[in-house]
Amino acid sequence: MKNLKTVDPQIEELIRKEEVYERETIRLIASENYASRAVLEATGSIFNNKYSEGYPGARFYQGQVNVDGVESLAISRAKQLFGAEHANVQSYSGSPANLAVYLAFIKPGDTILGLNLSHGGHLTHGSKASITGKYFNAVHYDLDPVTGMLNYDEIERIAVENNPKIIVAGHSAYPRILDFDRFRKIADRVGAILFVDMAHFAGLVAGGVHPNPVPVADVVTTTTHKTLRGPRGAMILCKEKFAKAIDKAVFPGVQGGPHNHTTAAIAVALKEALDPSFKIYAKNIIANAAELAKCLVGHGFNLVSGGTDNHLMLVDLTNKNITGKEAAVALEKAGIILNYNTVPGETRKASDPSGIRLGTPSVTSRNFGIAEMKKIADWMNAVVDKHTDEGFLAKTAAEVKSLCLNFPVPGLDD
Repeated sequence: MKNLKTVDPQIEELIRKEEVYERETIRLIASENYASRAVLEATGSIFNNKYSEGYPGARFYQGQVNVDGVESLAISRAKQLFGAEHANVQSYSGSPANLAVYLAFIKPGDTILGLNLSHGGHLTHGSKASITGKYFNAVHYDLDPVTGMLNYDEIERIAVENNPKIIVAGHSAYPRILDFDRFRKIADRVGAILFVDMAHFAGLVAGGVHPNPVPVADVVTTTTHKTLRGPRGAMILCKEKFAKAIDKAVFPGVQGGPHNHTTAAIAVALKEALDPSFKIYAKNIIANAAELAKCLVGHGFNLVSGGTDNHLMLVDLTNKNITGKEAAVALEKAGIILNYNTVPGETRKASDPSGIRLGTPSVTSRNFGIAEMKKIADWMNAVVDKHTDEGFLAKTAAEVKSLCLNFPVPGLDD
């Protein structure tokens, strides 16, 4: 980065510091990952210079021959990878993609049904803090208070009672696999569009270790980072009969020209996901999450739903006599990075809740395995127990760094 160092040494220094930080710490943020060098190169490519309102073959700007080629590749690979009839790869991120879905199918004031944010849903599934909860009549389903899992009979009851026009199946902190066929039956009973937000588990679907919602749902959105291990972008996959409505909702509905450098990187990430090695990576994510969950339970941690079927875990720390924020801050000092999170039945404020959320995509990308999951669980248990001991936290951080330096960092070492 010699040019950047000359032009803006402050930014160059911060980038270098982040490289060190991501190399020397254990990253358990469930929504983070390491993109490959190829993806990073495409993200920083000359396509950053282009402006390309419209779609391949129908642009509002001239000079799009190469842009059209890039976007067409991304579209064809997305359709191949997920078995989609139609793919839109222009959404800037997951939230605008979700807004485009609402714009395509409903009007302000219409009813949508999604998972409660405090039970593992997402802001864009109708939270009152989001535009989706302000512009639409959002009703929610919760996790079962006993099992910590979805109760589909209760979801159906709420759907029949409220007659939503869209039912959202998806999550940001639910550690179990969704029953897409059951959601389909519920949506059909009330005449609703079935909208699946698979932002968190798209990479698991691509890797063949998670059911694919695309053939079942009317429309599916996903971010392209997280488990999919691409750039910070998004896609919308839908039935062909909804293609025009979705494309019109994305552009000109909620945004202008696409970020062509991101589209190029999405195409690269999708090609990587089509490689057989991606299936091994996805399988290892699941194995690592299962092992880490088992070890945490063994240390007395209370996992919501008792475990995990996917890449993430939600932990209620009430029985550990520490708040989620206190735990997250102490773990950060010890070199273990995750986020504090609300839990079902939350009694604390969202800025200092009772739980933490963690996942295994990033560590799996670094080729951490079962032995490392056991070590991480041991460290987490010790840090939570000694979270006020600054000397112990510093000692643990040094141990974490020593372990991490034995594992290459995708995007930096490839």
